[in-house]
Amino acid sequence: MKELLPILPRPSRYIGSEWGAVFKDPTKVTVRCALAFPDMYEVGMSYLGQKILAQALNARPEFWAERVFTPDEEAGTILREQGVPLATLESDTPLGEMDVIGFSLTHELCYTNILYMLDLAGIPVRSADREAPFPLIIAGGGAAFNAEPMAPFFDAMVLGDGEEAMPQVLTAVERTKAQDLSKEDLLSALAEIPGLYIPSFFEDQGQDKPLKPLREGYETVEKAVVDDLNRAPFPTGQVIPFGAIHDRLTMEIARGCTRGCRFCQAGMIYRPVRERSLDGLNDILTNGLAETGYEETSMLSLSTGDFSGLDSLFTRSFDKCAAEQIAISLPSLRVGSLSAPIMERISSIRRTGATIAPEAGSQRLRDVINKGVDEEGLLEHVRLLFENGWQGVKLYFMIGLPTETDEDLDAILDLCIKVRDAAGRHIKRLQVTAAVSPFVPKPHTPFQWEPQIPLEEIYRRISHLRNIFRPHKRISIKYHEPEMTSLEGVFSRGDRRLAEVVERAYAKGALFSSWKDHLRLEPYREAMNEAGLDWDKYTGPRDPEGPLPWDHLSSGLTKRFLLKERERALDEKITNDCRYGACRNCGVCQFDGRISTLKHQAEYKDIRPKLVFHKRDQEGEQPPYTVEKPDLTGKAAHYRIWYEKTGPAAFLSQLELQAVFERAFRRAVLPMTFSAGFHPMPRLSFGKALPVGVESRCEWINVFLRKDFAPEEVIERLAQNMPKGIVPFNAERLSLGRKQPQAVEEVYTLRFVGDDQRRKAQWREFMAADNHFIEKRTKKGKPKQVDLRPMVREATETGDELTLVLDWRDQYMSPLVLCFAVMEDAGLLDFTLMKTEQRFEAKPDETA
Repeated sequence: MKELLPILPRPSRYIGSEWGAVFKDPTKVTVRCALAFPDMYEVGMSYLGQKILAQALNARPEFWAERVFTPDEEAGTILREQGVPLATLESDTPLGEMDVIGFSLTHELCYTNILYMLDLAGIPVRSADREAPFPLIIAGGGAAFNAEPMAPFFDAMVLGDGEEAMPQVLTAVERTKAQDLSKEDLLSALAEIPGLYIPSFFEDQGQDKPLKPLREGYETVEKAVVDDLNRAPFPTGQVIPFGAIHDRLTMEIARGCTRGCRFCQAGMIYRPVRERSLDGLNDILTNGLAETGYEETSMLSLSTGDFSGLDSLFTRSFDKCAAEQIAISLPSLRVGSLSAPIMERISSIRRTGATIAPEAGSQRLRDVINKGVDEEGLLEHVRLLFENGWQGVKLYFMIGLPTETDEDLDAILDLCIKVRDAAGRHIKRLQVTAAVSPFVPKPHTPFQWEPQIPLEEIYRRISHLRNIFRPHKRISIKYHEPEMTSLEGVFSRGDRRLAEVVERAYAKGALFSSWKDHLRLEPYREAMNEAGLDWDKYTGPRDPEGPLPWDHLSSGLTKRFLLKERERALDEKITNDCRYGACRNCGVCQFDGRISTLKHQAEYKDIRPKLVFHKRDQEGEQPPYTVEKPDLTGKAAHYRIWYEKTGPAAFLSQLELQAVFERAFRRAVLPMTFSAGFHPMPRLSFGKALPVGVESRCEWINVFLRKDFAPEEVIERLAQNMPKGIVPFNAERLSLGRKQPQAVEEVYTLRFVGDDQRRKAQWREFMAADNHFIEKRTKKGKPKQVDLRPMVREATETGDELTLVLDWRDQYMSPLVLCFAVMEDAGLLDFTLMKTEQRFEAKPDETA
């Protein structure tokens, strides 16, 4: 694929040369695995699960885990036209040559993307059609707990925690290769690993009938559990992406949640709660920031505010982050879970946004779903936010929850108005946003038997909300696409018959269905009709006494527990968090002598809650403290760093380069100077932006540092912290003034691929002309004639290349635009361009 980088859209998605990427000698590894994420690079690189798996596998010298993401449709078309298969980022190896491809199933709307990736790789999509030498195709993630709609496409699936299961999978593959065993032998070996589901070992008996197990002793597959996160590997030296949606050091502080929200699948399937120790998290933060250079960290779990040692963790982390202007993000927060000291400290560094999830407007409905949030606590939480400088709050709600009425919808507006009015008049840019998502019943939850409201009813309720919100100022509403929700509802509780629908929908062009601008229901509806299936039946109610497509996949929860919680929901009864209250005997853990339904692992694992403290340290009186914020605006030295930008780095944009350098300075412990104000930024500045795809031997960046270093030391430190293709080679001291000299001339080497004589003739004709006008648009969009000829001072032929001297004294033009204007019929694969020199105006004393 890498030979196509010049013509691929946003090529940085495919270069695989990021800081932290793992490269191994293919001849010295026994098993090669592609960790595949069925969405674009910027989405997949935000996903912590893939990074955890990569760490677990690459820690073994005999294994090599590489990455691959879904190319956008334009890139996919180019691959097909050029006859180039989809390949891994690190080694550019076609997927068909890997031993294992492991897909992350984070949601149900990525299913057609998986077929797309296999198709681009030239791999048959159905497991039954794949024999050696095709790789083993496996999957894991939350959606694997009911991936029956995808079962015919996978050889195996991992249920639950993957960091122990995946190395065992690769070990089985290694043994299979060494002993030249069959695929059937491999699948039999995999079935012995906890959490491994082999779909072909179960037979579909038809509509409304349970799957038939084909192997004795393999009637139920129990999820894999890592019983102690402190012994599990965690990636502190994460791959630093060239742009990601959530681009920060994500620390998983805990796994699992027993808050007991009855709609939440993750909170049910990832029990029990396992918290990392404070010392372990301190090491992750210290080492993670040092190894990545991130400017933001996130303390992640299903319910971060319920972490028993949150105040202690935050107190330890705050000074470290404040010292280098590193923002702290606390997502997934429950109302009342943040103490006032934490809020004040967060606001003193940088506010990353405030989100609260009451989920329902009325207290009655919040009790139905067991949210554990009351209005008084929510408003007090909001007041603390506003008092500490937040200007806006986003509130998450669901519509279509069991027993919901229009009165519950009206209560959403009432709650938003109360939140707005809690702000006070001193909030000048106040904005309260209600983000509304339709409810989707999920497997392994108390609501798995409930119907999803029809698409038409979703639209009616959203219209109702939009109408009642419209008259109110400083309150807005956003909503999740109803079509997307309806599609998710079909597949979330689907069976194997939907595999045909996935296949047909993909053939009709359904891709990136989780993207608002790509979603189309028509291919899916047509596929459903052609397969003779009823859309509404899949989204409709389920019989609590009947079989479910996921009955053979055990999350550890008993049916008795789920039915009891469903009954309590309809009775509007709250169930308290069992980690701090009474055990509800859900079936997962061995707490207080109970027998876990995960019987195979219970024999040798301690499956029970693992907490830092038995009582949350956020409760009770908080000790006084002061916020000491260091001055990061000091200027001790100013440097111009010269560097080469070649090979894969040529495909980085200027915006991507800025993040690369900022994080490299942090890793190199070169303390940057920051601007003052609400959102401090490092004082970095570049020369003229180099077009994407153009190499350079002489780029520069200017930087202010808060400490003075010898120029040689600056280069030495930086050189050890750059991604492939970026090589700093010189540092010059500059004055402490902001205005610095810019190049007036640049020298480029233009090398031709193919017919160089015709290209040279085009350049001779250009140089012989008095002028060469092109039309360019001004910033206001008006056409303007620009003469390119004065910009090219020299064009000297040498062999199969030209040396161009470009003059920017009067105006600047992208060198690529200039080349295409001269060689009108040339494409990006017909030539290469490299900058070799920058020339500055001579100073008066230099001309004497």
